Amino acid sequence: MTARWVVDEVAPQRDLNLIWQPISLLFKNEPAPDSEYYDGAMVGHRMLRVMEAIRTELGDAAVFDWYWQCGTRLHHDSDRETPLADLLEHIGLDRNYAEAADDEAWDAEIRTRMDAGLELVGSDVGTPIIAFRCADGTKRGIFGPVITKVPDREQSLRIWDAMETFTTMDGFWELKRTRTERPEFGTRPNV
Repeated sequence: MTARWVVDEVAPQRDLNLIWQPISLLFKNEPAPDSEYYDGAMVGHRMLRVMEAIRTELGDAAVFDWYWQCGTRLHHDSDRETPLADLLEHIGLDRNYAEAADDEAWDAEIRTRMDAGLELVGSDVGTPIIAFRCADGTKRGIFGPVITKVPDREQSLRIWDAMETFTTMDGFWELKRTRTERPEFGTRPNV
């Protein structure tokens, strides 16, 4: 939902440089192979391997289409079965990138990029993580926002601006309340 919020409502109104980075729930949560969470974490992790293969050859801009396709299939369609090669073909990328899904050589890059994001916020968080540039040029990250639906444009921009203010302010650390509703994914993106 946070990605939908940033892409649909915030980015068109703000001068943003969006770079999608991996956070592997397989690495972050380290579920045991016999855990009920392992298979889901592995599905996402395999997609991240493909994402890094795409980034290596085609750059950051190409990553978004893959990220969006995977998110739509997982969250809107509850589809974890379509072969990754088919998803790649659907967005006009070479089916051979799917070979990266089972190649552990990509894990080091995922770990490096994930650790860089966690370095901005600490390890006591999950996803999403958003980074802002502070007035002194340093980068600072924040976990969140965790939202269950995309607010209208005006409210979206107020949230973004407040997040940037809080995140770049010395001494601010967190806001939190217990979530009591599931995400409302809205209309399926046309991908």
